[in-house]
Amino acid sequence: MGRLHQRHILVAISGGIAAYKGAELVRLLKKQGAAVRVVLSRGATEFITPLTMQALSGEPTHTELLDEEAEAGMGHIELARWADLMIIAPATADVIARLAQGRADDLLTTVALATPAPVAVAPAMNQQMWAHAATQDNVELLASRGIQIIGPDAGEQACGDVGPGRLLEPEAIVATLSERFENRSLEGRRVVITAGPTREAIDPVRYLSNHSSGKMGYALAQAFAAAGAQVELISGPVALEPPARVTVHQVTSAVEMCDAATKLAGDADFFIGAAAVADYRPAAKASEKVKKQEGRGLSLDLVENPDIIATVAQLPNRPRIVAGFAAETHDLLSHARAKRLRKGLDMVIANDISAPETTFGSDQNAVHLITAEKETRLALASKYVIAEHIVTALATRLSE
Repeated sequence: MGRLHQRHILVAISGGIAAYKGAELVRLLKKQGAAVRVVLSRGATEFITPLTMQALSGEPTHTELLDEEAEAGMGHIELARWADLMIIAPATADVIARLAQGRADDLLTTVALATPAPVAVAPAMNQQMWAHAATQDNVELLASRGIQIIGPDAGEQACGDVGPGRLLEPEAIVATLSERFENRSLEGRRVVITAGPTREAIDPVRYLSNHSSGKMGYALAQAFAAAGAQVELISGPVALEPPARVTVHQVTSAVEMCDAATKLAGDADFFIGAAAVADYRPAAKASEKVKKQEGRGLSLDLVENPDIIATVAQLPNRPRIVAGFAAETHDLLSHARAKRLRKGLDMVIANDISAPETTFGSDQNAVHLITAEKETRLALASKYVIAEHIVTALATRLSE
């Protein structure tokens, strides 16, 4: 998996002859594992169809500022919040000028103003237009605001001119975007993470479990690996591909997960308990399938499972930083604060699983990072972006 894996990339295509290269850009981003949505300006639809971009991205193509199908008709805000990165390619001289002026007179420019995500611009225009002082002033102004300028390339142009102004090739744009997410700050550090649910067997057929998908724990493993850390991921049963450069230890029950955690966590730099561990298990597993008896209920004798994260926090060779999740449906912060104190944790990551957009199995999350010194709220974003923020916060704490 590349550095763009699971990134939310918003590709905005404006109305120039190079718009046809937007199709290849979307294809390459998808090949890197990115989630891609596409915005076409009205001019761009003269060169490439919304249906083409929908087929390549796997998502509806957005062309209008007022999208009646989006929640509350505010499609531009939904797109702006969704994106981890916005790339405008090709960006015509007109679009660059409107961005510099802060105009919001179509979907493309409005989303560029509304998004909190980084914005990159790949210019494409005639070489005389590129060389014009007005264009150069606009590009300089955008760069001063933190907008990344990618290209342009030089060479033969559609009009027959030769010179700078060609859209950089899609492969080069993807490589440049990928570099934005490079981070090796945790080179040489060792991280142990638990993820997913546990299953507690009732009999050979049935078990007790929960709805955890493991997505948050796997995103953390990927983010730590991207930062250069050596990652050991202890995973319950999930339907996810193992992250690249991560050692995965498959377990099923809470007891198995606890055994693996205590063996691996000693002297680690970080331990993050992201698994949704069953609190209880049947006192005994039936050797054969328990048969239904008409008119009679079924009672199970349950015993408490080991508290994995508290056990790790009390190890004599305890990891330098121990963090855990508090997935709650009510009184989120009070429960999370109490959990941090009760279990001796350096950080609790509190998330409200009662909301549809942050429940088990969702691709987004919104959390509170709680330490003894401060509490920080991370707004709704993809789980990978949330994971990156958590990694940064934990790395900062380790260096203090």
